[in-house]
Amino acid sequence: MTTKDIVLAIDQGTTGTTVVLVDAALSVIAKRNQEFKQHYPQPGWVEHDLEDIWRTVHQTIAAVLAESQVDPARIAAIGITNQRETIGVWDRKTSRPLHHAIVWQCRRTALRCEALKAEGHEHEVKERTGLVLDPYFSATKADWLLEHLPSGRARAEAGELALGTIDSFLVWRLSGSRAHVTDVSNASRTLLMNIATRAWDDYLLETFRVPRAALPEIRSSSEVYGVTEGVPGLPDGIPIAGMAGDQQAALFGQACFKPGDVKCTYGTGAFALLNTGQEIKRSRHGLLTTVAWQLGPKGPVEYALEGSVFIAGAAVQWLRDGLGIIEKSSDIEALARSVPTSGGVVFVPALVGLGAPHWRPHARGTISGITRDTTKAHIARACLEAIAIQAHEVIDALARDAGGKIGALRVDGGAAANDLLLQIQADVSQKAVVRPEVIETTAAGAAFLAGLGVGLFKSTDEITKAWRQDRRFEPIVGGGTEELLARWAAAIAKA
Repeated sequence: MTTKDIVLAIDQGTTGTTVVLVDAALSVIAKRNQEFKQHYPQPGWVEHDLEDIWRTVHQTIAAVLAESQVDPARIAAIGITNQRETIGVWDRKTSRPLHHAIVWQCRRTALRCEALKAEGHEHEVKERTGLVLDPYFSATKADWLLEHLPSGRARAEAGELALGTIDSFLVWRLSGSRAHVTDVSNASRTLLMNIATRAWDDYLLETFRVPRAALPEIRSSSEVYGVTEGVPGLPDGIPIAGMAGDQQAALFGQACFKPGDVKCTYGTGAFALLNTGQEIKRSRHGLLTTVAWQLGPKGPVEYALEGSVFIAGAAVQWLRDGLGIIEKSSDIEALARSVPTSGGVVFVPALVGLGAPHWRPHARGTISGITRDTTKAHIARACLEAIAIQAHEVIDALARDAGGKIGALRVDGGAAANDLLLQIQADVSQKAVVRPEVIETTAAGAAFLAGLGVGLFKSTDEITKAWRQDRRFEPIVGGGTEELLARWAAAIAKA
């Protein structure tokens, strides 16, 4: 009989899908990534084809199994982590998507959010959800989808359609269209779940015009939701046993299990989360209150404070694809290092508005301070400074909400491989920045949750012991960061 000692984790992100294999010692033994097409039907609109996403999932699973030569029969469980607020709609009978998914970056519902604020819903929505009334979240996107599909709302109310974030869509497909579920961490990002009751809220459903019949069942972050059926390259019957939104999964993968632990993930955006334990802590500085995770149906719910920066790694991609000043994203570090400073250039990457702590959906990107001496290297360095300063604004707000200082910042995500960025981050924030050996902590978190869900891992203590530091970046006192922050404050006011 084959030993089941491997967890397969699917990290379905904004620009691509990563699949990793984690063994019983909590070590990543193989990893593969595949990008997919982004759709921009209008300025400020962003969409994904759910079929493209599904194709990258099963193709990347096949690739990682082939590369590692792991027998699929060894897979004990599947974990899922995902871009969170992105939402899609599909036909329950055929499982076919009925429209492109609307991505978390999409701003098409900004006017709808403003109308709801004018109607007086903003305070009540924030009290019930811990979130702000912003097009970033799923509810107004779901409303838009139903409004623009033929008989969409009527079909949703009749139970013919399924609405769901990416985790729900993947479980639906992995389980052979048998399970329509989400977990509390993803549900907490929709503007439809009450964070105190952890249930879909009647007031919110009515306010955002989303029928309950179309929504998934809310479950914990670590339990068996269903088993595989008809998935290319995988045997039937593998438990799908762990699920969390990407940022919560990264917090879990960073072993930030104690109140006060904080991490920042640099992906398409940048996201800093502070563990607040079982306390629902309200922010006074423009941050979000969110569910971190729940381990098992009877386990306590853990919460977090979060600051969301919409554009981080995506700014580097824009320099690559939009301006063509680098050939590949990793080139930015060497280019930025070729100059000692950004030469007074300030890049505000408000390409899809500004997130925390500003929450300005209509803000637009600027590059200021350009002179005749400005080169592409100065712009590249200004880009890294912008990523670090945006994260600093969020970390500073987290510290103020936490009522004091917070410890070293644990970092992860693709851009965490950039030593210059992390040194700038340490200098700007005047805080030690710690990078783990495994920077794919989002996928690792999903794997850990799934392993706990089937009993392959026994407790979070195993995860804490397995976490290992790669490098620690200590802040350099001074170095012109005050002047840099002053220039940033002036530039962001004009964005």
